[in-house]
Parts: sequence; C-alpha cells; structure tokens
Amino acid sequence: MPRTVALVEVPLYPHTLPLVSGYLRAYALRDPEIAGAYAFTTHSRSVAHPAGDLVAELVALDCDVYALSCYLWNMRRMSAVLAALRAARPDARFILGGPQVMNRIAAYVDPVAENVAVADAEGETVFAAYLRELAAPEPDLARVPGISFWRDGELVRTRRPDRIRELDDIPSPFAAGIFDGADYTFAVVETNRGCPFRCTYCYWGAATNDKVHRWDLDRVKDDLTWLSEHGVESIFLADANWGALPRDVELTRHLVACKERNGYPLMVNLQAAKNRPDRVTEITEILVAGGMLTSQPVSLQTVSPDALAMVDRSNIREATYIELQDTLHEKSISSYTELIWPLPGETLDSFRQGIGRLCRMGADVIVTYPQLLLPNTPMERQADALGIETVRVDDDTSEADVVVGTRWVDRAGYERGVWFYYAVVVAYNARAAFHTARHLEAAGVLDQESLLEEVARWFREHADREPCRFLADSVATLDNYDINNVGKVLHMVMHSHRAEVDRLLLEFVRTLPRWRDDPLLRALFELDLLARPYVYREPVALPDVPLDEVAVVRRGRFDITAEVPRAAAEAAGVTGVPDGDRVTVVIDHRGRRKMPYPRHRGLEHNAAYCQAMMNRMRDVLPEWRAVRPAAPTAAPAG
Repeated sequence: MPRTVALVEVPLYPHTLPLVSGYLRAYALRDPEIAGAYAFTTHSRSVAHPAGDLVAELVALDCDVYALSCYLWNMRRMSAVLAALRAARPDARFILGGPQVMNRIAAYVDPVAENVAVADAEGETVFAAYLRELAAPEPDLARVPGISFWRDGELVRTRRPDRIRELDDIPSPFAAGIFDGADYTFAVVETNRGCPFRCTYCYWGAATNDKVHRWDLDRVKDDLTWLSEHGVESIFLADANWGALPRDVELTRHLVACKERNGYPLMVNLQAAKNRPDRVTEITEILVAGGMLTSQPVSLQTVSPDALAMVDRSNIREATYIELQDTLHEKSISSYTELIWPLPGETLDSFRQGIGRLCRMGADVIVTYPQLLLPNTPMERQADALGIETVRVDDDTSEADVVVGTRWVDRAGYERGVWFYYAVVVAYNARAAFHTARHLEAAGVLDQESLLEEVARWFREHADREPCRFLADSVATLDNYDINNVGKVLHMVMHSHRAEVDRLLLEFVRTLPRWRDDPLLRALFELDLLARPYVYREPVALPDVPLDEVAVVRRGRFDITAEVPRAAAEAAGVTGVPDGDRVTVVIDHRGRRKMPYPRHRGLEHNAAYCQAMMNRMRDVLPEWRAVRPAAPTAAPAG
C-alpha cells in the first residue's frame, strides 16, 4: 500500500482553491518514485472552521505524512493542530512550510519532536526531496536540501537549494486535474515569482533578492481559463507587481474575455506595480470596462523621504501621482492610496504631513495599514537597531506582531497616529468634512492635517459617545489590525450611527475658528452633511441637526434638493451654477453598484462590504447638479 500524505491549508476565506497544495503535489508527482510510493489528499478549511473539528478530521485521515502550510493568518491554529496531531499520530511525519516558519524551527518545534521538519526554502523542491528521502530504505533527513530538524537534541540545518528559475518545471495543477471535482469561489493566482525591489518590511523582494521568473504565457492563460470555466468568482493576482510586465496587459484582456465567454470571474484584485502607473491605469480601465474591478490601488506606503530611505524604497514622482489622480478622476475610476504606519524613519508629524499632502494632491481615498513585523525580512533582523516594539494580536488563529513603537515614535505617538487615521477615514474618506476642510485650508485658517488632527482630538475627548467609544476600543486592543475594522467604522459613520455622527460633527465645527463669522464655512459644512455618502442603497435621511445656511426644498427617495448660497455651490465643485445669490442644487445619492442594506447578514459580512466600498468611493459618492430656474412663459393672448 502506498503511504498517504495530507496537504493541509487553512486559508482566510472558505472555498479557497488550495494553490500551494496543488503546486507541491504536481511537482512531487513528476517523480515516478514518489508517484508510486505515495497517495495524496488535500485538506483545506478556512480560519473560521472550528479547530477541534479540523484536528478530528485530520486524525481521521490517518496519514503517514502531514504537510502544513503556515502563514501569519493561521500560525496559531497550525501550532495547535501540530501539537494535537503529534499526540494522536506519534508515528507520523510532519513538515511545516511557508514564510512564517522558514528558518524559525526553534520558535515552533520542540527539540524532542524529531518527527517534525521545517522547509527553509522554496516548497516544491524541498517537499519532493523530503518525500523521496522518506521512501528510502534508511531515510536520513540530512540528505534533504533546505530543511531544519532536531536530532538528539541538536539542530540540523541542511544546505539551501537554489530557487526555481524555470517555473514551468512546476506542472500546472489545473491541467493535471488536481483541482477537479471541487467547488471554489476564491483563488490566488501566480503568473510569476520574485520581486526586483528590496523594501525591508517585505519578505518577497528584500528577503529573496531575486529577479522575476515567469511561467509560460500560454500556460498561464490556460490556468486562468480553467478558473473561469469552473465558476471561480474572485481571483487575487498575487504577483508582487501586476503591470510591471507588458504581458500583464495581455493577460488582463484574457481574463476579461474569459468573463465575457463564461460569466466568471466576477472580481479581480491585484497588487499594482508602483513604477508603471501608465500601464496599471490601462489595466484598470480594461478591468473596469469588463466589470471586474472598480478601483486602482496606488501603493506608496509613505511619502516621507527619510522613511523611504530607511526601508530602501522609492516612489513615483509627485507630479506623476497628481497626473495619475487627474486621469482616474476624468475617467470616473476610483483609486485608493496605500500607506503603512509606523515605518522606521516616520515620525508622527511626517505621517500627518504626508497625509495632508495626499489630500491636497487629490487622493480619492487613503488607506493606512498597520505595520507588521514579518519574519525573514531585513526589518526583522534590524529590529533592535530600529527600536522596533511589537505587540502580538490577541487572536487564537493568527500570529500578527503589530509594530507599536520605533526609534522615531513611541507607543503613545503610535496610538495618536491610529486616532489620526480614524479621523482620515471619517472626515476625508467618508467625506464628513471634505469641503469644510478645503475651505479652511484655502482661507489660511487650518491646513488639511491640522484639521484632521483636531478631528482626532475631538474623537478622543468624546469616547463616551458610541462611535468614538468603538474607536477608542480599537486603539486599545489593536483591533485596527482586523481586516474588517475600518469597514465597521464606515458602517457606523455612514449607516447605523449616522445621526449621532452628524451631531458629533456639528459640535466639533462650532469650535473652529471663524465659525461664527464665516457664513461660507457654515454653508459648506451643511453641504457636507447633506452630501455625506450612503454606503448602502437606501433612502436618504435629512441631517439630525439644524441647517441655517442651506434650505432643503425637497427630499426624494434617493436625492435631496436644496437651496444654497451660490458661493458654496461653486466651492463644492458644482458645475453649471446659474446666476444669483442663491441657487438650487440636487444631490443624488443613488451611486453605482451599491447593495441594499442586508439586514439578515451579520456585522462581519457588512463590514467587509463597507471596507470594499471605501476603496471604490466614486461608486458611492453622490452626484451634484445645479437646477436652472424655468424660463418665464408669456401670458396667453387675449
């Protein structure tokens, strides 16, 4: 009887295609000796699957070898699974792989666990060599390149093999039929491996120091066609820099053609190349026209020259960024600019100032991710010199170490930065004080970053109010790491606590300089209230505060007609404003591709939707139009 091998994955999302297991299996089966000696099974359950059930299922498989794919989002779960499996199956063999465990056996494997090995190199070659050695009459893991293991209490590390240069040496698991017979809704896709950049916080480029290696173009097209024909709804293009290669445009067109022919995939997400905004914009246009993408990511991570130098990164020129935003605005394509807080070299002031610059340069939406200290990166090796302080997120599945301090910012400063970003989410991204902020800056009263800091201060000081209490709890518990945390904020601000946020904002703006003496400021704030987007397709509600400068003439199901000062309409960018001191403006909140509020769904589901909608804000924003007064008609003759 052949020995049995279980390939174990714990992805973030249910019904995820197990790509890693497919590669490992397809590469191993090239070897006739392995093909004759082993029978393979893939066992994939999402992080939401109960740990006890997962262990019971794996024990019931009664396999000789268990291969566990370990990542930041599942490492605690995998550690628990490994311990339980070793207790239940002490005679089995175990091999761990993935960036979370590579070169870190001492952190995860006890010296007495001699039946556990860790892959310290590219998985396909290591795994095949490992299985080949176990099939030998007298196996000796010291002959397997690229692994770590314990022997007699001593750590053994073997020579690391070269990276795979010819990726087509890895057979396509799609063509091999490995994924046949199962239903998948989400798939990660690689068309190349490697990254030419050396950002110190990232494992991919800095740790591998490798050029980009590609799969054959026709093979990639065939794999994408398989996904389309098998009804995979969402695809994540996991190449480090989609759009860096000219062929990425051709592959994008192929994806759209697949959808036109088969109806799938419905959505494509990508990691955009940072140095080819022209090509990425072309790709975005293709996907938008095909109904598969609604927003273009722009990955800057920071705009601080000191921080960029510290993490060995460069960005597109500021003029190029402004031109890119103008082009996307003209085409009504959403975009979101990605930052990381706090990178080494970034101070609280430089972080605030950088976001202020992005606001002035016309960023659609600004997304700030928490800085995570990832294993096997240059930043991890430099952590002491950089003064990096981390806190591990309290979670029974993931193993995320959030950076909460560096030489440039202490824990208190880090938390102030998170509060500041929440102010950005509410006041800028969700447009709660969008035109108010622009007017104050144009008048020389407060620049964008100063106003946002005042908003953050106001939220901190009003933690007794439900929306602010949620923010305070998120800062205190590092819940900003949660992928859906900002989506929950948006759900509150734009839906469930909309009236409370209106009141909070009015109380805040009444403290601003010139509030009493500047009717245009008051009018623009009231327009901000009326134009605050609705993240769901739902009937509009009038603000729960008095309006003094703007008069609501009519409230429709999805639109509001208001009489406003002409200067306010022009300052808000309304075109075609007729003459007169006061004009009539229609604010239409229908938006594009908005979903009705799903009352039967839980907050986690709705937060994920809200998070996605923030990144495609132009689908959510209302449309403004000025209403010209009807021309007088002549009285009938006689």
